[in-house]
Amino acid sequence: MPLIDPGQKAPDFSLKDQHGKTHTLSDYAGRPVVLYFYPKDDTPGCTKEACAFQGNLPKFKPSKAVVLGVSVLNEASKAKFADKYHLTFPLLADEDRAVADKYGAWQKKSMYGRIFKGISRTTYLIGPDGKVARRWDKVKVTNHAEDVLAAVNALGG
Repeated sequence: MPLIDPGQKAPDFSLKDQHGKTHTLSDYAGRPVVLYFYPKDDTPGCTKEACAFQGNLPKFKPSKAVVLGVSVLNEASKAKFADKYHLTFPLLADEDRAVADKYGAWQKKSMYGRIFKGISRTTYLIGPDGKVARRWDKVKVTNHAEDVLAAVNALGG
């Protein structure tokens, strides 16, 4: 599916986190939501990105923004990743890729000449009104959490 553009309504979803708790977008109505898609638990880039969001969580609090990470690995993988790096925000298991597909993050990729489908590192900032306020495509992890935080603060929370 195509990426969702700013101004469009963000599709609702229902996914379990590393503790088996179900999260839906509608649970966070009236709050900014940072929904970031990452390829795989416990890999260098994904770890750097997750740890940067974790390190910035106190700065997200005044806006009441929630940070949600999504990848296609299962809850057990998420739990191991969260425990290893002391990640306290929800890591959501999208095992059937339905949410990644809805948000256009499940894309054709290539590595070493091989073509395959996988998650393209994509982040959505969803405003308190449930509409996409901002989207980052093909994210580079360095300073990404800080850039997202600046956008959350610009929303006025």
